Amino acid sequence: MPLFDLDRCALVGMVHVLALPGSPRWGGDMAAVLDAAARDAEALLTGGCDALIVENMHDLPYLRGHVPPETVAAMTLATAQVTALGAPTGVQVLAAANREALGVAIAAGASFVRAEAFAYAHVADEGWLDASAGELLRARRAFGVDVAFWADVKKKHAAHAVTADLSLADVARGTAFCGADALIVTGAETGRAAAPEDVVAAAEAGLPVAVGSGVSDMNAGVFAERADALIVGSWLKEDGDWRRPVDAARVRRVANAMRGA
Repeated sequence: MPLFDLDRCALVGMVHVLALPGSPRWGGDMAAVLDAAARDAEALLTGGCDALIVENMHDLPYLRGHVPPETVAAMTLATAQVTALGAPTGVQVLAAANREALGVAIAAGASFVRAEAFAYAHVADEGWLDASAGELLRARRAFGVDVAFWADVKKKHAAHAVTADLSLADVARGTAFCGADALIVTGAETGRAAAPEDVVAAAEAGLPVAVGSGVSDMNAGVFAERADALIVGSWLKEDGDWRRPVDAARVRRVANAMRGA
């Protein structure tokens, strides 16, 4: 994966597309959705991001493990707007609609999928989520595409009592065994930082590790010394509010903190 060939930790910015057709907050204007996605993507790259992830963050409350065709179609259009800028781009379709995300990535030219519930079941806000690695890897093989899977390990906004007898390092190794290409470690919820020791524990699995929540200019340097990538969303927005547009100046602050480390 070229992104992990950098001689430093990569900065991955989140493009939170506005609410899509069919979701409760859909505003009825797809052109506005695409324009906002393009503006945020350009601001993230201007500020110093190495890569981007397109996510349907505004589609609250999320469906469980699948999304309808209109979401897939809209996410494909939005992702194509972003991939056209030339940076490595990933796709996440909430919640855990990983098979649909793979389809979006293939159609829009994205290079990786952020996959919830790749290995090990858990209970999320949306309910019970089953592991999906078997289906995803078979689909990737059938299509013959080079799309990587970045798998969350004991992800945020979820309860992991069912795997309480497994440490984070155990789950990381199991996720690697199931065929993930990279691992993502998070805090308990959006905006909450991961524990640096969890990043170290996940790295024992031998795969690249990304930090997936709670990164700011105050801790980016610490995480950059331990992780291969930092995925940042909320903190890069105006006033640190995930619902607002990207602030390129805040992106530069995180990029500088990382690269200073």
